Amino acid sequence: MKKILVITGICMLAACSADTEKQIRDLTAQMTLEEKVDMLHGQTMFTSAGVERLGISSIKYADGPFGIREELEPRSWTPLGLTTDSATFFPTGSALAATWSEEMAYLYGKGMAEEARTRGKDMILGPAINIQRIPTGGRTYEYLSEDPLLSSRLAVGYVRGVQDNGAAACIKHYALNNQENNRGMVDVIVSDRAMREIYLPPFRAAVEEAGALGVMAAYNKVGGIWCAENDILLDKILRQEWGFRGMVISDWYGTHSTVQSALAGLDVEMPGDWFFGRALLDSVRCGAVPEEIIDQKVGNILRVRLAIDPVEETSHLQAVSTPEHSRMVYRIASQSIVLLKNEGSLLPLNLEKKPVIAVIGDNATQKNATGGIGAGVKARHEVTPLEALEQKIGDRATLVFARGYKGYSRQDRERGGILGGVMLTGTGGMLEGSAVAGNGLDQEMLAQALEAATGADIVLFFAGNNREVETEGADRMNIILPSLQDELVREVARVNPNIVTVVVTGAPVDLSTVASCSGAVLVSWFNGSEAGNALADVLLGTVVPSGKLPFTFPVRLEDSPAYALQTYPNFDKAHYTEDIYVGYRWFDARKIDPLFPFGHGLSYTTFEYDSPRTGKETYHSSDVVTVTFNLVNAGKYPAREVVQLYVHRPGSNVEFPENELKAFKDVELKPGKSAQITLKLPVSQLMYWNEAAGDWALEPGEVEMRIGSSSRDIRLKKNITILL
Repeated sequence: MKKILVITGICMLAACSADTEKQIRDLTAQMTLEEKVDMLHGQTMFTSAGVERLGISSIKYADGPFGIREELEPRSWTPLGLTTDSATFFPTGSALAATWSEEMAYLYGKGMAEEARTRGKDMILGPAINIQRIPTGGRTYEYLSEDPLLSSRLAVGYVRGVQDNGAAACIKHYALNNQENNRGMVDVIVSDRAMREIYLPPFRAAVEEAGALGVMAAYNKVGGIWCAENDILLDKILRQEWGFRGMVISDWYGTHSTVQSALAGLDVEMPGDWFFGRALLDSVRCGAVPEEIIDQKVGNILRVRLAIDPVEETSHLQAVSTPEHSRMVYRIASQSIVLLKNEGSLLPLNLEKKPVIAVIGDNATQKNATGGIGAGVKARHEVTPLEALEQKIGDRATLVFARGYKGYSRQDRERGGILGGVMLTGTGGMLEGSAVAGNGLDQEMLAQALEAATGADIVLFFAGNNREVETEGADRMNIILPSLQDELVREVARVNPNIVTVVVTGAPVDLSTVASCSGAVLVSWFNGSEAGNALADVLLGTVVPSGKLPFTFPVRLEDSPAYALQTYPNFDKAHYTEDIYVGYRWFDARKIDPLFPFGHGLSYTTFEYDSPRTGKETYHSSDVVTVTFNLVNAGKYPAREVVQLYVHRPGSNVEFPENELKAFKDVELKPGKSAQITLKLPVSQLMYWNEAAGDWALEPGEVEMRIGSSSRDIRLKKNITILL
């Protein structure tokens, strides 16, 4: 069948051509009311209808922001069981965020788009860009960061990568979906300032800068109104202020009304037609919803449909997960790994004397493409750490593996009860990590671990979570390492203190015990199909670690703002009383030392910073501050450093955080080489949301530029003055 002609390239929606708008009007005028309404709800679990007689194809959605989900039955979550619907497992969101690289985010989006198109999909349901407000959040591994600027830059890179390569991106979950517990009912109570400065910037950047074609309305309420029918979010902010002209879809089963949702700005109800089917048709016929509103929704959908070339139905039979995509995910994973500690230069591993290396921990062999509730990836391959170490080390060392503990599994979730001394309680299989009296480590596995450690020159201890512990639909009850890993590492340290701990996680965990027992600690995330290879190369020094933490690792969960203020857990109203003090902003304001701060990440080399300067001393609102300094690689390894610019406002009359990230840049330098680094900061980015005026405002006065390697490792300072 003949399809609609496609515009060359994906246009920025705000600049769509007059010809496109005329085409939309002409197509809409030829539709019956029934055909229009039929476009506004799910046709199958992951499609919404077009109009076949007019050559308008349905829109096919690709679930999962870190890989293209396997094919499902048309109206259920049951997989079809095909052998042709595998895909690449991309590093999850927090891993991407740890690269601090818009280039890697673009590469990520490009790979996702190419696999989506190969599988016949039009719109990727991602990236997931909600701010990490609580360390226990069930979907923290999918999200990016606790910081709005870092999240914004990565969101822009991801969306551009997707949409430059033929697919549409649907940014989610708009907005303030910052917890999984009771996500479908909780009402978020937040100040306008915190919403504007902390929670909305990633969405705004993805719309205004990257031209995101899709937005997914979140499950929760904001200010007492469901996101899918919230006219402040969907109309006033998204469309009127930001100029969004794409399509808004509900999260799956996240629509709660017909008239309110239609008038507020929801375009497509997914996956069914409970509210935007017959009920919407009747609402138009009785005058409750004007037909012009329906025409606007159809236009929003067509604007996307005309920008995305339909793919033939048989496309999912084509091979995906190419060697090129494996190289992509390897690059991203390699740059994401964060070295937290390296006392005595335990890393990189020295294999000159053919050491005996004990590899202890279930996470050395765990795969994380699937698990828990929500989207996963039927990965064509996933290299585990142990497999990669065996392959890359060969006969240069002797590897001895001991499982040590039993990782949390889906069967444990279904059974409830006790796992290795850990009580499993709560809804959605939430995990409480505290030890249960009278229960301890599995004695057989402990004996095997101690035997391996005793005879080894060095121990690689694999700690952390897995995809059953961190899951959509349920927040963790605490951040304690599951399966009594703390007790195990203490026992291992008793017989061999030369421990390198690898933390496999998507979110903050309590590393107090692990860090005290280990000479070296690094975080390797849920790092995709090439996770093992990337990790092995970092351990062996083939790759120098350069990742930086995208969120704070607290000493105690109670140090985190929502827990310190006892506003979480909550199941009815979520009061964001910490306001703008999210993540490191809270720790700095309360002068609480984290275990590992936001932006932290060590290297095998040493970087020296010096000679800070700015283009001038005073700046006006339309200016761009240029901050320049020298960076030297003073070590012996070629390496990448992520330099970070924070601002501090001494003597301000407006309340501001102690530090706010305002710019960052990754730089690669060979040993002994130096570079002049320039960071640019538009003065407009120093504005705050003035709640009394209901608008952005700029406070004049002194601003201190703080340049460093993390939020707590400031190397240089330079003051400027802002004039109105």
